[in-house]
Amino acid sequence: MGVAATILKTPNRRIAAIAAAVFALDQFTKYIVLQLLGKGQEKVIIDGFFKFVHWGNTGAAWSLFRGHNELLAIIALVALLVLFLSRHHFESGTPVGQVAFGLIFGGIAGNLTDRLMPSRLEVIDFIYFYLRQRDGSEIGFPAFNVADSGICIGVALVFWVTWKSDRGQPQPGDAVKS
Repeated sequence: MGVAATILKTPNRRIAAIAAAVFALDQFTKYIVLQLLGKGQEKVIIDGFFKFVHWGNTGAAWSLFRGHNELLAIIALVALLVLFLSRHHFESGTPVGQVAFGLIFGGIAGNLTDRLMPSRLEVIDFIYFYLRQRDGSEIGFPAFNVADSGICIGVALVFWVTWKSDRGQPQPGDAVKS
């Protein structure tokens, strides 16, 4: 049996392996951004649609709670603990559930690392989609990173697998057919 097969033998190990991969990819991509772009710099990839940026975020999604980096780091730690302890309530025994939790754990760990690194103390966001208006101004989706993507995709998968599971089970109040 190969090393990968041994590591991926149990659901918890699969979740951990996926989380480690997401974490590594997140930190690697942020390292590249830090090497190639100065803070606040941008590199247009598709004019009027997509660019790489180097923006710091001390808040949460959409820069909500900006300036509360320490509080958000504590919330991330608590979220990791609560999700770890309650994962069995959310289909984490299924392959899709394991991918979902691996994405979520890896994403939270990636952004938490940014918040705790003395050289950063903010989350590095670098993927930015936008549309240029006729007057030259931009309308954009908030910048994000690999960790954010992992969290969002993982949460969507948890909802989907839970919904799919719940649809197959009788709900309270359903009529019993005889």
